[in-house]
Amino acid sequence: MHLKLRHSTRYTYDTPVRGIIQMLRLTPRPHDAQHILHWRIDVDQDATLKPSEDSFGNIVHTFWAEGPLESLTITVEGEVQTENTNGVVQGTPERLPLGLFLRETRLTTPNDAIHKFAGKTAGSKPTLDALHALMEAVHKRMKFDIGVTSVATTAAEAFKAKHGVCQDFAHIFIAAARSAGIPARYVSGYLREDGGREQYEAGHGWAEAWVPDLGWVGFDPANNCCPTDAYIRVACGLDYLDAGPVRGVRTGIATEQLDVEIQVTQGSNQ
Repeated sequence: MHLKLRHSTRYTYDTPVRGIIQMLRLTPRPHDAQHILHWRIDVDQDATLKPSEDSFGNIVHTFWAEGPLESLTITVEGEVQTENTNGVVQGTPERLPLGLFLRETRLTTPNDAIHKFAGKTAGSKPTLDALHALMEAVHKRMKFDIGVTSVATTAAEAFKAKHGVCQDFAHIFIAAARSAGIPARYVSGYLREDGGREQYEAGHGWAEAWVPDLGWVGFDPANNCCPTDAYIRVACGLDYLDAGPVRGVRTGIATEQLDVEIQVTQGSNQ
């Protein structure tokens, strides 16, 4: 599928700030089923984007903008050609041992309830069957609800509340998979949804888990499916904090207003 993306992130401050440092994970890497045709990041202030690569193989851009600044806008535009592999991801840089992806983080530590949920759902099933069962069980338990959780909400908190957004669904799945002894990781990116919707206020998040003889396979518990060619895979990590699109700090005391606009459209096949 030929996908076109435009992602605008605008920060507005009620009092000018003295400076801003941002770390962006907004550039996808190519892999066997994802080919980057065009990708560009622009910042509307005097700033130089310095590219690097983190330990997970994500492309990271860092910049510093000096103030006084009343606003800052980051714009991403790109085109990719994707293929449907039923969630199987091959051709990504893998430098870290699988055991690392069994490590608990603050956001993905399973509590007793998640341990019991994972044990009951996965049981003694083969790995792939267990992961599909976990994905379906998370999807059935959770209600998608915007505004009731935040980037700081843990898997245990969201599991108890039974509602949240895609990030929460993914964190619960990851916590349950690791509880069952299956390496799992968080993935950030974009999704072109069915039904003609093109405008979004946030990117998308899902999970990948390691399956013997297949490698990393994507699971999207928010939509109860494995990622298809409608997904753009951007970054991965142990949880959202490793793979989130934008992280940063500012100097100066100000109230911030954040406006995000994302458009994902389907172009003609290449």
